[in-house]
Amino acid sequence: MGVNHKRANVVAATLPQRVHMAHRAFWLGLLATAMILLQAIQSQARPDSFADLAEEISNSVVNITTSTVVAGNQGPNFNIPEGSPFEDFFREFQDRSPGDRPRRTSALGSGFVISEDGYIVTNNHVIERADEIFIEFFSGEELEAKVVGTDPSTDIALLKVEADKPLEYVNFGDSDMARVGDWVLAMGNPLGQGFSVSAGIVSARNRALSGSYDDYIQTDAAINRGNSGGPLFNMDGEVIGVNTAILSPNGGSIGIGFSMASNVVTRVVDQLREFGETRRGWLGVRIQDLDEDVAEALGLDNTKGAIVAGVPEGPAKDAGVLQGDVIVTFDGVDVENTGALVRQVGNTEVGKTVRVVVFREGKTVTLKIKLGRREDAEAIPAAGNEEDNAPVEPQSLLGMMLSPVTPELAAELELSDSAEGLVVMQIDEASEAFEKGLRRGDLITEAGQQQLSRVGDLQDRVDEAREGGRKSLLLLVRRGGEPRFVALSVSEE
Repeated sequence: MGVNHKRANVVAATLPQRVHMAHRAFWLGLLATAMILLQAIQSQARPDSFADLAEEISNSVVNITTSTVVAGNQGPNFNIPEGSPFEDFFREFQDRSPGDRPRRTSALGSGFVISEDGYIVTNNHVIERADEIFIEFFSGEELEAKVVGTDPSTDIALLKVEADKPLEYVNFGDSDMARVGDWVLAMGNPLGQGFSVSAGIVSARNRALSGSYDDYIQTDAAINRGNSGGPLFNMDGEVIGVNTAILSPNGGSIGIGFSMASNVVTRVVDQLREFGETRRGWLGVRIQDLDEDVAEALGLDNTKGAIVAGVPEGPAKDAGVLQGDVIVTFDGVDVENTGALVRQVGNTEVGKTVRVVVFREGKTVTLKIKLGRREDAEAIPAAGNEEDNAPVEPQSLLGMMLSPVTPELAAELELSDSAEGLVVMQIDEASEAFEKGLRRGDLITEAGQQQLSRVGDLQDRVDEAREGGRKSLLLLVRRGGEPRFVALSVSEE
């Protein structure tokens, strides 16, 4: 009996050990599986190579070359005193100078094919004022392109080529799904070097630069001159942005680039493809953001909404909108600020009747407004007076001699007829502006994210920055159609 009892004890002692070993093996197996899955996820998040993706999309990305005939500059002007023995010599030299002859200039950019029948997307500033546009494909084939339509407001243009075979194309992705930190791939023709790929991440979302409809993706993927109009891809090979601008003190990439979000681009492209032009909704009000003091004075609990600063002739006035109203909802959507309202109105169908809720004298009022078309409204010249049309002398500010754009300056600098801003007429070479890369002929279109039309506007922005305790002011500068930001100090001298 003793032997049997001993054996029973051995069996009783061994069973828990076996159960423990089974549990241990199960958890070790589960841990190993989790580590394998984690490695797989990390492998997807950080690919070892972009080669497969680059090979897949390269045939749909194009280089764009434009050619434009411009009036030549006048020959050198020699101020020779009348009667000088050298007068005849210099007059003959000036008469023979070819400087006043028309000349042909060229520019480079990028783009991408969005359909097999030859529709191509690029930036408007790449092809603006061009007489001829040539598309070079990855294979080396070249085709001439025609402009289908352009939208300066978002800097998007739609081109069309006629090919004898279906073209490889890429699809747009949902830019709203892009997250900060996601991998992205930029492709284009930087600095005229030919097809080039750069990789980076989404650095920020919903950036606004200078336009009313801006929704830019910020990326650190290298973007340089010539990349304009090229695509920004996600890892599925979908276009989520159109590379448009960089922030740089010297004109080269420093890792801050901006791509217009695809969800903006697709709406523009669809309209250009259907109508050859954009058709945006128009409310007909001048608005501004609320601050805490204004909101408190009006009896509002927060600064959401847009206060109506003016009501010119248009849909809003016809519907009864008044100066001082605060627009709090538009077509069923709460209004966060003026930028959000402008984008929502612009994205709404022309002719649609929408409900607009305004806050007026302590209560809300609901109005029904039939939207007009913004492009039609902008085509009507604003009423002015003779003083507004009087010549404006250049004024000095921030180390620069500045002048509003005039028809003469626009022609001289080859600017579009609708160009607005301040032209740098002269610049002090000892100034910070010169050190940051500004030069004579540059066009400053915005300061502190507000449009400029006169030197007084810039002075107001400088004063606001100083009063707000800020040390610098962000300027949006265009040179040759290429936009970039420059921050200048506004500290008192």
